[in-house]
Amino acid sequence: MSNTSQPYGAGKARKTVTAPDIQAMKGGDSRIACLTAYDYATGVTADESGADLVLVGDSLAMVVLGHEDTLSVTMEEMIHHTRAASRGVKKALLVADMPFMSYHVSLEQAVANAGRLVQEGRAKAVKLEGGRNMAERIRAIVDAGIPVMGHLGLTPQSVNAFGGFKAQAKTAEAVQTLVEDALALVDAGIFSLVLEAMPAEAAELVTARIPVPTIGIGAGNVTDGQILVWHDVLGMFDRFTPKFVRRYAELGKEATTALSRYCEDVRHGRFPAEKNTIRMSDEELPGLKKIKPKKRK
Repeated sequence: MSNTSQPYGAGKARKTVTAPDIQAMKGGDSRIACLTAYDYATGVTADESGADLVLVGDSLAMVVLGHEDTLSVTMEEMIHHTRAASRGVKKALLVADMPFMSYHVSLEQAVANAGRLVQEGRAKAVKLEGGRNMAERIRAIVDAGIPVMGHLGLTPQSVNAFGGFKAQAKTAEAVQTLVEDALALVDAGIFSLVLEAMPAEAAELVTARIPVPTIGIGAGNVTDGQILVWHDVLGMFDRFTPKFVRRYAELGKEATTALSRYCEDVRHGRFPAEKNTIRMSDEELPGLKKIKPKKRK
């Protein structure tokens, strides 16, 4: 039976979305719309767009901090940016990425760092990468009362092991492993699963096999929802554009043009104009003549 959960999009009477709400949207009449955000301004914009879920992604490392990959972002940086985004995200479910090496060492480390993202960062859930090898950590985090979103396929924190940002699950054998990993994560307690950079046939099979929503990014139009990076959607990151990205604006170019106009106006004395200038009242102007500057010694 099709789930009749309604979307929480812009223009509708929105409620605050929770992890159980996202899970209940599996197989619903409306796909789950997800975006990333990294601070107050992007959080407000993503939230007001009507997104159901907002992820403070470790893509922060690349699109905000300028690193070559996601491996360099730290727990402190993720907490800092998640806390900033939380001030702007009021309705969507706010999820924070657990950065590289923040959950790999031990169960205790994984639970403690997930707890920091919730307690200090004000996230409502966390996301971590990996298959059945991470199931025990996911179960421990869920047992601590923190909802967990899984992530399979191209997991950027494993970019060195993959030999680059390459599509995954391209053979029948790899898809079998993908399905087994997905089922293991479901057993561990995830409420949703990101599927990144894989053939649509693989994503469709996983989506059909598991009872929690799948969120695609470069996995075709067969998942229960989609997520894209804020900067990619708005055309504000030009280093590279993955095939699966659709740009809905070119704000990077527009911003450069606008800022260039500002610089030229400053150089030629066109800014500030009279309408941008604060003036004293006419009654106070005569008093200025009584003010004499001190003579320099």
